[in-house]
Amino acid sequence: MATLSTDDSEYRLPTDVSPTHYDLTVLTDLEGLNFGGTVEIDLAIRNATSRIVLNAADLELQNIYISLEDGKALIPISEAADKLSERVTLLLPVALTAGSRARLFIAFTGQLTGSMVGYYRSLTTGPDEDKKYCALTQFEPTAARRAFPCWDEPALKATFAISLVSRTDTVNLSNMPAYSEEPCYPSQEFDHLFQFPEAEDEDDDAGSEWKITRFERSPIMSTYLVAYSNGDFQHLETAFCSPLSGRTVPLRIYTTPKNLPHAGFALELTARVLPLYEKMFEIEYPLPKLDTLVVMSIRFSLKFPLIFGCFEVDDFDVLAMENWGLIAGRASGYLLTNPSMLRLRKEIVALQVHEVAHMWFGNITTMSWWTYLYLNEGWFEVGEVIIPGILYPEWKLDAEFVNEHVNKAFLLDSGLSSHPIEVICSDANKINQIFDGLSYSKSASVLRMLSCFVGQDKFLKGVSLYLKERLYGNSTTADLWRGVEEATGIKVSEIMGEWISKPGFPVVSVQEIKDGVHVRQDRFLLTGAAPEDTIWSIPLQILSVDGTGRALIDHQVVLREREQFIALDTSRPFKINAGTTGYYRVLYSPDRLKAIGVEAAKETSTIFSVADRVGLINDATALAKADLMNISDTLTLIYALRADREYHVWVAIASNLASLVSIWWENLRIVELLNKFRRALFSPIVTMLGYQAPTEESSNDSLLRTCAITQALDAGDEEVANELKGRFTHFLATNDETRISPETATATYTAAVRHGGRQEYDAVKFFCARPKNPAHQISAMQALCAADDLELIHDTFRFVLSEVRDQDIMYFIGGLVQNIKTRRLAAEFFMDNFEEMHERFKDGFGMADLLQLAFSALSSQGDRDHLVTFFKDKDTSKFEFPLSMVLDSIENNSACVKRSSENLLAWLEDWSR
Repeated sequence: MATLSTDDSEYRLPTDVSPTHYDLTVLTDLEGLNFGGTVEIDLAIRNATSRIVLNAADLELQNIYISLEDGKALIPISEAADKLSERVTLLLPVALTAGSRARLFIAFTGQLTGSMVGYYRSLTTGPDEDKKYCALTQFEPTAARRAFPCWDEPALKATFAISLVSRTDTVNLSNMPAYSEEPCYPSQEFDHLFQFPEAEDEDDDAGSEWKITRFERSPIMSTYLVAYSNGDFQHLETAFCSPLSGRTVPLRIYTTPKNLPHAGFALELTARVLPLYEKMFEIEYPLPKLDTLVVMSIRFSLKFPLIFGCFEVDDFDVLAMENWGLIAGRASGYLLTNPSMLRLRKEIVALQVHEVAHMWFGNITTMSWWTYLYLNEGWFEVGEVIIPGILYPEWKLDAEFVNEHVNKAFLLDSGLSSHPIEVICSDANKINQIFDGLSYSKSASVLRMLSCFVGQDKFLKGVSLYLKERLYGNSTTADLWRGVEEATGIKVSEIMGEWISKPGFPVVSVQEIKDGVHVRQDRFLLTGAAPEDTIWSIPLQILSVDGTGRALIDHQVVLREREQFIALDTSRPFKINAGTTGYYRVLYSPDRLKAIGVEAAKETSTIFSVADRVGLINDATALAKADLMNISDTLTLIYALRADREYHVWVAIASNLASLVSIWWENLRIVELLNKFRRALFSPIVTMLGYQAPTEESSNDSLLRTCAITQALDAGDEEVANELKGRFTHFLATNDETRISPETATATYTAAVRHGGRQEYDAVKFFCARPKNPAHQISAMQALCAADDLELIHDTFRFVLSEVRDQDIMYFIGGLVQNIKTRRLAAEFFMDNFEEMHERFKDGFGMADLLQLAFSALSSQGDRDHLVTFFKDKDTSKFEFPLSMVLDSIENNSACVKRSSENLLAWLEDWSR
């Protein structure tokens, strides 16, 4: 075992003693909302010590003793709990001998809270039913210690044998298959350790309503992947046959009875992708089964593209947790409530394919510490592009990746508050903060760049070698580079160093000179240039055209210095960063950008792919915001592409124009003109595609319709608003939903609330409380925030405080900020209720998300100063990273307003005329 550095030893557990196996028994009382249990841990004594230090938090510990190899038992002479470090120190009367074995016994009890971390409760019933709960675990990154005492670090792997005690009318689940289930008489087994729930009828046998489910022993794994659950679940079942061994592996999806009819798509998808992963990595899925548990309260995830582009509020994963053998996810991410909802189908695919990838990335090969989180999470190209692309090539997921991940990472990586992909984070209390878009989307973008540079097949071969070398073990960056280097023969460690270890990314400036181009790299910052000595090795991926008009891509050119000359025929079309595969922006002269726009706008013969066009739009907008080019040139490029019919191109146009509206939200004249420009672009698409999908419509047109309707509505198109409101009115009068497309439910509800009154608001509020499906509930939540009537908005604020569940507050804060008429009210609401919000979300990922939602869209220096003052006397240690990014965002917005308002207004006035 590696020796800890002096700095790490303050935060990491001592290495004198380490676990090898856990026998864990947990009793769940869903009526009393508490749990208790025992854990017996086999220990390897590496160095002589009389002190044992392990993790525990929010638990009452009892009956602690140590069994030695010779049969003797030791009772600790002292127990010390450190709440801040979440550790318990046991001082023994004699020293344990180096090289020996011991067994630690601890009984424990805890509460099933609604915190969404540790072992917690989730409500599974609707508002008109009696409250009914299930219990489930969420241990990543450091919450296993809240459920049972353990060595809660990823490198301290062990095997687990889990037994769950519960009432007989519930279902128990865990990582491994159950091998027995029988009545339990806990009064005989547990009463001497902790108080067991009393029988309702004193004449009843205390054990008659209880059972114990015993699960098979697991392979060695990290504590954050341990999972168990208890509740009223039913399941669907299928299986897949391993292409490597021929073994049949059962697959199940569990959920509440009312949700079961909608769970089949996710289950069948799982059966389709597991064989693809086995063949790709040449490693068999190792467990005897794979279950997916679909419940209501897992992590937050929410998109607000109108404000942030394709910014996901939950910057760490989408809606689920990759527990080995028992994936857990939210209903809104897994249930296909309407088979015609293409958007929802795509989200389920992206979610589950990513989680299944974790069965290899993270579960079978685990990062050695959270510094290397990206080795678990940076595989979006595999999980959201390559594998889904095999199943659904028509979705053009490579272009979607540019919008969803490359641009998202750029947004977070464009300020001085950014951090490297590999971020040193020894303190477990701060680990939650690095679960952000840099650890996820930036790492995925950088690995995609490497894959395109060395070749996808060779890259995946290298990944397979990496996984095989660290099978059931722990890994670092050096292990990954070694595998890819063996497969490719390329010294990738020399190319990738700065991309992983340094914050930020470059902008490559292209100057056309005789016989070629002169390129230069500098760090890109939205606030403008700053002294920066990082030199990245940049695969330039130069797209050019030969004499016959055929497009060629040069994969060999790497910019390794600050500046370089490249021979190139500039009389023909060309583009640096073909396919937008590189993690950098490209700055052209205005004339070259205009020429690229003309070429990109060709309807049938353009050499620029969909991903190329998406990248051009995203780059041009960001470069204009940073004052590296005029914002008028950006709008000229966008207007040149108005005949494009690719959905992903329009998503880029939509998110970038909406981001400009968001930055200039307090300049009513600019907002008015930007909305007029947006209507000119999107309203004709609504006219062309209509409001209902014909049979056999392409996926592109289906998604484009929703995008265009949403954008036209938000840009103030009265005809679209009236049409949607009319469809909603018809529904209220007749209860006939056929005129409301499932894909446009959010826009329809929004139009009804924004352009209606109390009747429409109350109707949508009813749908929010009693939805027909989770997707419509989210639509209703967002719509309640869209009212123009401030009296209705104040009703929404009261609703948030009194009735909204913790897991749904994100939708409301985000929706209220998206509405520029209530943006400042939303920020003030969050500050007024900060103590309550902090108490509710301090232990999970929620505070970081809420901060970014509530404040990132503000755009004045005064707002920034006010925020600094507000947090000056508060403990920000658990969210200092996201807070600094919020302050950066406000400063970037403010600088953009000061620098570019005149140019933007002049172009819009001229275009309007």
